Amino acid sequence: MKYIFLLLLVLSTSQAKDYKAVFDCSSKSANFIFSRMMLIERTMNMIQEDGDTTTFALTIHGGCAPIISKNFDEVVEDDDLELTQKSQEQIIRLAEKKGVDITVCAISLNTNNIEEEDVLPFVKISKNSFIDTIGYQNDGYALMTFK
Repeated sequence: MKYIFLLLLVLSTSQAKDYKAVFDCSSKSANFIFSRMMLIERTMNMIQEDGDTTTFALTIHGGCAPIISKNFDEVVEDDDLELTQKSQEQIIRLAEKKGVDITVCAISLNTNNIEEEDVLPFVKISKNSFIDTIGYQNDGYALMTFK
C-alpha cells in the first residue's frame, strides 16, 4: 500500500504543466520586435523541452501592426524592411508551426494605413486588441508586453 501511495504521489506531481501567455506587441522598433518574436519561439521550445506544453497568443497593435501586412514595404521605413521581413517570417512560423494565435487591432490597421485585405491570412482582426488581451488575461494567460 505504501508503494502505491508513493507511485500516485510521483505521478500526480510529474504531470505536464501548461504555460499560457499572451504577448502584447505595440513597439515600433523593428529590431526590438524581431528580437521578441525570436524570444517567443525560444521560450516555447524551452518549455516544451522540459515536457510541458504551451498555449500562446500574440496581440499586435500600434507601431507593431506593419509586421502582419502582406505589403509591409509600403508602410515601414526603408531602414526597417529587412528586420520587418524577418519578423514576419517569424510570426508565420509561430502561427503555422507552433500554433500561436495572432490577433491584430483594426484601429491600428487604420492608423498604419493597412487595408484588411493586406493582412496575412492566419491573423485574426479584432475591433480592439485591448479587449482581446483583457480576455486572455481573464482566461488565465500571463501578460507579456513588448513596448
